[in-house]
Amino acid sequence: MRYPYPAIDDSAVPRAANPILQNLLDTYASETNKVVAVWRCFASQDLDFRPHPKSSSVRELLKHQLLSERRFFAEFIGTPEPPAEDVLPVSLECEDCIQRLVALARPRLNFFAGQTAKWWMELVPFFGEPRERIWVFWRRVLHTCHHRSQLTVYLRMLNQPVPSVYGPTADEIWDGADPTNSVDAAGRR
Repeated sequence: MRYPYPAIDDSAVPRAANPILQNLLDTYASETNKVVAVWRCFASQDLDFRPHPKSSSVRELLKHQLLSERRFFAEFIGTPEPPAEDVLPVSLECEDCIQRLVALARPRLNFFAGQTAKWWMELVPFFGEPRERIWVFWRRVLHTCHHRSQLTVYLRMLNQPVPSVYGPTADEIWDGADPTNSVDAAGRR
């Protein structure tokens, strides 16, 4: 899938030292692009929206994404990261958060590209439990997907279009897109 605004173009994703691990780099860059596609849909006046008093606001989710990625990568995976106090942009406006998200992702991609399968398979502490680095990485990707999905629901509640991130939405469709809503579509080979 191609995005109208790829924050990290495919050509900017480094090649993994071990080709079997290239999917980690490609997926991390793609997921970062998906986050950017969703964040770009929010206007400044939307940032304090929360669907329920116990829910996070849009702005709080942007902040959480930036800080929790830094924590996962630094504390659990062991990537070189800036100090936590340097992670957030001065303004928590969408464009500033997008620029910061991408600025933090690019060096991670370069770092990951040089790692071996042995490094990825090493056990690291994850909230007190030993886990393989690669397991923690995929947990991080899923955590990002979770919060991005929250924000697509927020967009719908704000009566804003929802961008495509894995396939067509009610707002975005293209030739050849198939939402697979029928048994016939699911049975194709």
